[in-house]
Amino acid sequence: MKKLLGSCAVAALIVASATTAYARDQIKIVGSSTVFPYTQAVSEEFSKKSGKAAPVVESTGTGGGFKAFCAGVGEDFPDITGASRAIKKSEIELCAKNGVTDITEALIGYDGLSIAVSRKNTLDWDLTKEQIFKALAAELPDGKGGFIANPNKKWSDIDAKLPNENITAFGPPPTSGTRDAFVELVMVEGCKDLPGMADLKKSDEKKYTDVCSRMRQDGPFVEAGENDNLIVQRLEADPMSVGIFGYSFLYENEDKLKDIKINGVAAKFETIADGSYPVSRPLFIYIKNAHRDVIPGIKEFLTEYMSEAALGPDGYLAERGLTPLKDDVRKKVAEEVLSAKKLTN
Repeated sequence: MKKLLGSCAVAALIVASATTAYARDQIKIVGSSTVFPYTQAVSEEFSKKSGKAAPVVESTGTGGGFKAFCAGVGEDFPDITGASRAIKKSEIELCAKNGVTDITEALIGYDGLSIAVSRKNTLDWDLTKEQIFKALAAELPDGKGGFIANPNKKWSDIDAKLPNENITAFGPPPTSGTRDAFVELVMVEGCKDLPGMADLKKSDEKKYTDVCSRMRQDGPFVEAGENDNLIVQRLEADPMSVGIFGYSFLYENEDKLKDIKINGVAAKFETIADGSYPVSRPLFIYIKNAHRDVIPGIKEFLTEYMSEAALGPDGYLAERGLTPLKDDVRKKVAEEVLSAKKLTN
């Protein structure tokens, strides 16, 4: 009898969720500020072609997106989230804890992480990952086996060939996938070959990770929030400052911004596609499959997102700066999304 009552309760909950979900007739999407313009473009195209209301797309940052997405099932919770990194094990566990157990992961393409300045800045910049680390890390090796607070105030303190200008960098907050990717692809890479770091990694990996990952908080690095447009305004107000964001945003603002080369390679569509640009990352969307048959329009929206018109080499997302997947990978991703393939741990 207890089993029967339990089954009835679960069934009632599912029916109730489905019924209430129908109260919302617009798809709700959250997540990465980098993925946001791509999803927004698909939303507009979907609405134009279908005549349905455009999905509500909110830029919350990757971490904030997963937090909202994984909070539960039903009309109060997002249907899709964008991410500029893969979902973490802890986020999968949070989803499962709140009943979000059937998720599809979709790799939509690649984006480069760019460091840019205002076009008012006439200098020809070229930085290495090590130089960037020395500019933005909270601590640096002291050469004696210990660490000191980062003493570098000007770029020329790092290398006399760099500008004799104060270090001011505007970047994303810890909740952002762009921040995660920047730490992993630039800070950690720029840290690993400094004196003593290889030995530290062997003896105390936790300390090694902390030193290589922690951004300075004494002024030169400024957390600018999830709104990349605010960074543009600050770069234009101070042409010697630099900004950190996805290449897609730089691409959309080429009239105002120009990139700083990293290891001698400029951030361009071609260099990200061929792998020569040293700072690139995958971009994803995650779909809550329990909502597919409940929230109107999700299936049609996903069909548009996975279409060649959107994701193909000549698609409208490539025109906005997305580096497309190879043909066979793109086809496989589309099949998995449209068949609602479940993400496994």
